[in-house]
Amino acid sequence: MAVNSFREDEQVESKGKWKVIVRLLSYLKNHIKAVIGVLICMGITIGISLVNPLLIEHAIDEYIGKGNMKGLLYLGVFCLILNVIYILLVKVRMYVMSLISNQILLSVRQELYEHIQKLSFKFFDSRPSGKILARIIGDVNSLKDVLSNAVTTLIPDFVTVIGVLVIMLVKNWKLALASLCTIPLLMTGMFIIQRFSHERWRTHRKKSSNLNAFVHEDIAGIRVVQSLCAQEETKQTFDELTDEHRTSFIRACAVNDMFFPCVDFCWGISSMAMYLVGVKYIGFPEISIGLLASFGMYIGMFWDPISNLSNFYNQLVSNLSAAERIFELLDTKPDIIDESDAVELPDIEGKVEFKHVSFTYDEGTEAETKVLDDVSFTVKPGETIALVGPTGAGKTTIVNLISRFYDIQKGNIFIDGYDLKKVSLHSLRKQMGVMTQDNFIFHGTIRENIMYGKLDATEEEMIAAAKAVNAHDFIMKMENGYDTKLRERGAGLSIGQRQLIAFARTMISMPKILILDEATSSIDTHTERMVQEGIAALLKGRTSFVIAHRLSTIQNADRIFVIDNGGIVEAGTPTELMERKGAYYRLYMAQVV
Repeated sequence: MAVNSFREDEQVESKGKWKVIVRLLSYLKNHIKAVIGVLICMGITIGISLVNPLLIEHAIDEYIGKGNMKGLLYLGVFCLILNVIYILLVKVRMYVMSLISNQILLSVRQELYEHIQKLSFKFFDSRPSGKILARIIGDVNSLKDVLSNAVTTLIPDFVTVIGVLVIMLVKNWKLALASLCTIPLLMTGMFIIQRFSHERWRTHRKKSSNLNAFVHEDIAGIRVVQSLCAQEETKQTFDELTDEHRTSFIRACAVNDMFFPCVDFCWGISSMAMYLVGVKYIGFPEISIGLLASFGMYIGMFWDPISNLSNFYNQLVSNLSAAERIFELLDTKPDIIDESDAVELPDIEGKVEFKHVSFTYDEGTEAETKVLDDVSFTVKPGETIALVGPTGAGKTTIVNLISRFYDIQKGNIFIDGYDLKKVSLHSLRKQMGVMTQDNFIFHGTIRENIMYGKLDATEEEMIAAAKAVNAHDFIMKMENGYDTKLRERGAGLSIGQRQLIAFARTMISMPKILILDEATSSIDTHTERMVQEGIAALLKGRTSFVIAHRLSTIQNADRIFVIDNGGIVEAGTPTELMERKGAYYRLYMAQVV
């Protein structure tokens, strides 16, 4: 998918209607027994519906015409029993298919969610999260009627049409041909309508995705919107997107609604043709009253399924674009995957090596940005390395590459001598702890948020991690201590408190390599000093990378790397770099002054 914002339509590659339909219906295979049961119910109900007109014909010609009221009564009771069975079986098949379709939607949504979890940062960097949510929620929900009606409408109505056609041809082929005279006209109309309808529904899905992306972004940034009094600007954007959404829906429906007038027109013409031929050109006694009455019912039974099939086709066309968007996302290959010969990374000591590493964002596109160029360095186990430099120099890129959130284009990265591309992602990342400036606090208790870092941690481990970062004291002062419920994103907590909880979540995993990306920038100086003491005690002997703009906070680092112009321009201890009076010295003095 192309990189885009909420102002741009997503470009979805068309896979071909029938390929999408076959793939969608393939989900029914996992419920084959239930589907067979539904088909049996359908077989019985279709048989009953096909027999009803014959019973009406028999009642008129044999009982009513000959005054046999007793026989008519028996036939009426028999018809009543048959149709009660028909109603019950229709209810059963609708209930079972509703269960099946809901289970399939659950499976599709689960499959989509699990697949998205495997995609790399590059995927999420390229599109608003609201557009991803639109596919998981809205597009999946739109498939329910298609899946259910594929069995409850498509199969029985198709079989009914064939059955009615055969019976009509057997009973009287002249009347049958008169009844079907408008079929070519119907097929032509449906073909023309669907060609325009499908494209317009695809456009509507794109506009829905744009609107969803904007609303998600606006709500997520509501504090910024209100603080800048930008409500009027966002309202105008919202109005523009809703206008596009409404217009695309109206345009799609305008074509869509042509299906039913087309069917009704052909139905009316064929009915008139059948009665005209039956009464005027064939006449009695070849055409009895009972036969004409049964044909009247059969023509309704023929065109009613045609109308239902048109409605299903209508649904299929309008929702096919949703299936295309879902399958396109499922077919998006993860950029970062385990190699076929990947091994499990054993417990590491923490030695990190970069050998001639080069990395470019959006390689091969107009937005291509080369960040690192032939970078090499070695970090010993237990060393603390501080990364400093101007914004955009590549500090965060280096730590992201260590976690293999992105793959390098050239060179190699090793941990304890293991090439990162040759070890499994899970075995690598479970031994790393990443702490950023903007850490997400989940809706739930403080206990759940901390133990998210290690789901099987004990109470003692959780408390030890909180104490190590000096979070324990403020947690215990809260109303319910560790069981205090937090709102989404930690609303109600100070920035410093949110950072400390996120720190405890990272610490509880006892990482062998710790990455701190501006992790203490939101904490006041006094709290930061306590956190630094806790980190030093808990992570003694562990390799750590610290990105900091406040150079006063990294004076205890073993070495400092100054990152600029695609590489390391200076490296050494804080004392050594100050004595050189180079790039680091200038950065430090600029902050002091």
